[in-house]
Amino acid sequence: MNAIKLLPLAAAALLASGFACSASEEQVDDDDGISSTGQGGQGTGGFDPQTTGAGAGNAINCDAGPDEDRDQDGFTVTQGDCNDCDANVNPHAVEVIAESGDAADENCNGQVDEVRAACDDGLALTDGDAMNGARAIGICDTVAQNGFGVVTANYVRANGGAIAGSTPHVGLLDGFGPNVAPRQGSRLLALSSGHARLPGQPDACGFVGCGSIGSGTAPAGFPQDVPNCTGANDIYDDVALELTLRAPTNATGFSYEFSFYSHEYPEWVCDDFNDQFIALVSPPPQGSIQGNISFDSQTNPVSVNIALFEVCQGCAQGTGAMVGTGFDTWGGGIGDSGATGWLYSTAPIGPGEEFTIRYAIWDTGDEDYDSTVILDNFQWIADGGTVGVGTAPVPK
Repeated sequence: MNAIKLLPLAAAALLASGFACSASEEQVDDDDGISSTGQGGQGTGGFDPQTTGAGAGNAINCDAGPDEDRDQDGFTVTQGDCNDCDANVNPHAVEVIAESGDAADENCNGQVDEVRAACDDGLALTDGDAMNGARAIGICDTVAQNGFGVVTANYVRANGGAIAGSTPHVGLLDGFGPNVAPRQGSRLLALSSGHARLPGQPDACGFVGCGSIGSGTAPAGFPQDVPNCTGANDIYDDVALELTLRAPTNATGFSYEFSFYSHEYPEWVCDDFNDQFIALVSPPPQGSIQGNISFDSQTNPVSVNIALFEVCQGCAQGTGAMVGTGFDTWGGGIGDSGATGWLYSTAPIGPGEEFTIRYAIWDTGDEDYDSTVILDNFQWIADGGTVGVGTAPVPK
């Protein structure tokens, strides 16, 4: 562990050139392989939404027999398929809120374009049940209940190894300070290489480093260096939420929102201490980087060494999103930390496909100067369009 860190000249040069706080570097365009589609089945979530409708079939004119399964979606009329001429409509589909026209009852529950209630009210800050961690980020459905959603949920280490079920490195918060509200529902999930707590809460850190998990093993291919900035290879205080999910039968992708905070920023930019957040998907979708689907336009994983930091002194979003989080005071002052602000990532998925996603964060190089990621607003994308892998700022 390095108890004293000195700002290298390389870091100062990078900051002066705008490397870690540059609006131009944040822009994600079609050249990065990100789709130009993606309105989420339960709300926002995608790049440049386009409406494509629920499908070609018409329930009124569909003459499928009661046990025929004409659209080959695995359901017959007898089994609850209310339009057996459209594979996007059946009891295991997710409802799509139509922007204009083409409103349909995709999930065959007798309601059209119903807005689904959140499922995270009343969750406790210290709740160690990973199923409630999934609810905190907006995943309410389970396969056992609705045929899609959560299959299994576990808190693990970054490499998938076991971790204690209740740890201060995980928190279910009703906001991240007074200026950052949940993006959906009443809770968001915080994962931290320190303590996922705000000032005044039980087990709040009160300092820049409060890791209690110890040395860890990174997933294969990580930590990943940024070009011209070689970081350390050892990681500490790693924690992750790992979910096995089954997609709705009409889904073509999914999205989620996150914001990454770090005490390493800006002093330790382009140094060994490159704390990282990744979202590993298995099987890895096309366009992912070693399975990771959250990265900048240069394919760098989320860390203090990317240009997506926009919450800091002198940055585009100012410092308001750090107020009351501990990142404004525990490091010596509000100028000694930074954050990305809300970003969102998308990835493709096959209809009805099972996959695993592991949201992981860790300290790199030492156990000091912790980082935290907050996650919320998971959405299924079910508009019929093509979904690509990519990350961009949440539209204002």
